[in-house]
Amino acid sequence: MLADSPRSHSPSVAELRRLVGRLDGIDDGHRRTALPFGIPAIDQRLGGGLATSVLHEATGETPTPGDEAAATAFVASLATRLATAPVLWVGRQRELHAPGIAQLGLHPDRLIRVDARDDAAVLAAMEEALRHGGLSAVVGEIARAGMTATRRLQLAVEARSVTALLLRRHRAADAPFAEPSAAFSRWSLAALPSLPLPVGGVGRPRWRLTLVRQRGGEGDQWIVEGCDATGRIALAADAGDRADRPRIAGRRAA
Repeated sequence: MLADSPRSHSPSVAELRRLVGRLDGIDDGHRRTALPFGIPAIDQRLGGGLATSVLHEATGETPTPGDEAAATAFVASLATRLATAPVLWVGRQRELHAPGIAQLGLHPDRLIRVDARDDAAVLAAMEEALRHGGLSAVVGEIARAGMTATRRLQLAVEARSVTALLLRRHRAADAPFAEPSAAFSRWSLAALPSLPLPVGGVGRPRWRLTLVRQRGGEGDQWIVEGCDATGRIALAADAGDRADRPRIAGRRAA
């Protein structure tokens, strides 16, 4: 038998596990940390919670102000719960309502706002901030960002273990998620009517939260109540885990 036979070069079980781990977002046996939503149905679908130190994307289901606001609030809620250090928020227009963001728990003393002239400048500022470190999250408002741009962001994320959040705006002719992306997950938000209160007033916001895509897993959909003052969402009281609720199928990604 020759010394360099195929059998002698077969990868070990440990090597195969490391390879599979890298494909599923696990590096050399160290699973990524997760940010639990505290909602069992969502956390189970995500394998424990939202993966940190990766790139995630969110968008409004439609370009209506309500859906766009829901997507903004959702991203702000994630940034709030990640904010052990300052959060950098990069955008093209001065649309961010600071008092509203503060009501979600992301206070001005933890928020750094950067105005950029176009999508390319947003991406450049995000990448530089991610590679610099010292931040808990970097948020970018953008219309277009293809696979190459999002891969660059993911590489920058991995360099400093900072979570990146892309808020996709309906400014381009194509739908926000029309382009492929290296994002670990993609989320869509739609504003729904609030539940009536027993007294006069406006009830807690309600959203249709859709996990459009996640790496190594399937999508899903839930009706949730919008963020409280700590950036946490809740399963809507009238939603439960109904068997007839919409399901998102066929969205598994490597």
